[in-house]
Amino acid sequence: MRAAFSSNSFRFFAFLMLLVFSIDACAQTMGGAGTIQGTVLDSTGAVVPGAKVEISNPVTGFSRSTVSDAAGSFLFRNVPENPYHLSAQAPGFAPMAQDVDVRSSVPITLELRMNVASASTTVEVRGEAADLLENSTSAHTDVDDRQVAKVPMESTVSGLSQVLTLATPGVVADSNGFFHPLGDHAQTSFSIDSQPISDQQSRVYTNQVSMSAVQSLEVISGVAPAEYGDKTSLVAVVTTKSGLGLTHPTGSISFNYGSFGTAGTTINVGLGNSKFGNFLSLNGLNTGRFLDTPEFRPLHDKGNSETFFDRVDFQPNGKDSLHLNLFAAHTWFQAPNTFDQAAAGQDQRQNLKTFNIAPGWTHLFNPTTLLTGECVLSARSAAILSFCRPVF
Repeated sequence: MRAAFSSNSFRFFAFLMLLVFSIDACAQTMGGAGTIQGTVLDSTGAVVPGAKVEISNPVTGFSRSTVSDAAGSFLFRNVPENPYHLSAQAPGFAPMAQDVDVRSSVPITLELRMNVASASTTVEVRGEAADLLENSTSAHTDVDDRQVAKVPMESTVSGLSQVLTLATPGVVADSNGFFHPLGDHAQTSFSIDSQPISDQQSRVYTNQVSMSAVQSLEVISGVAPAEYGDKTSLVAVVTTKSGLGLTHPTGSISFNYGSFGTAGTTINVGLGNSKFGNFLSLNGLNTGRFLDTPEFRPLHDKGNSETFFDRVDFQPNGKDSLHLNLFAAHTWFQAPNTFDQAAAGQDQRQNLKTFNIAPGWTHLFNPTTLLTGECVLSARSAAILSFCRPVF
């Protein structure tokens, strides 16, 4: 068994699996993120260019800002479903603010009216969380990427399950990182950019999207909304990062090293414009203690994992939007031994390979009607090999 990742064999494997194994049917689904757009006007109806427009949710930590263009227009894409404070400021005008509630992929179009500033202008300062109240019947926890940066994650390749464990009340993990919501073992579902996934998300059972590619995470516990099916314990609604609107390419590279020879790297790159966006995330991990060991000293516990995620967005006009998620991952690890198993020469290993393509298309008929279609091509493989040296 080779520990190194072979790109040629993986491409052949992915192609073969796409031909032989599961191909999910195309289905209409609701989008996982919304759009807030509009125009900044003065009291006479004239456009206000150069106004700073900001949306924020102090509870989740999500915050975005932009500047209105020459036509007074502003646009926020890929906004997770939540209520937000929206504010606008411009030189010579009094600041204005209002609340906006994003609950679907249907774009929200606003007209922001700004009054000319006067000597008697007063500015109302709200509290940290102010009056952000949600009319939702389900209990949920929102986690933004800024909060993820503060979570002490063990590695970048299994961060999704670790964030669910550390940032969500009522979720606990076993020794190998598999999380159990509300005392249940397997009743968990994921919705990654509207793609439903019901696999057990842990480093032992399957590969998962790295948290470096996740923009926001909503964890619904208890009674989940009907659109997520009959999974009753926990639903994780994941919104990934997009390159739309990134006129200046942004990115980051990080390396880490720790005990047991653990080394990892993360590379993120985002770029785009008003019509096109691309976000790429690469992650790798190699360690001498991949799983929790039965002995104090790790025996036969090496492992490595690599993940690739690429999101492509294209909006040719104001009515249509094309979206494509590409995900590939490979994990190889040894099952840790006890002293007796090591003496017997037990050599059990596991090899996980995952490949996923999720293209989607969205068409806006009118301000209240949106059609979303998505096709998912997915393949996954898990192989367990066990060897034992005979003892005479």
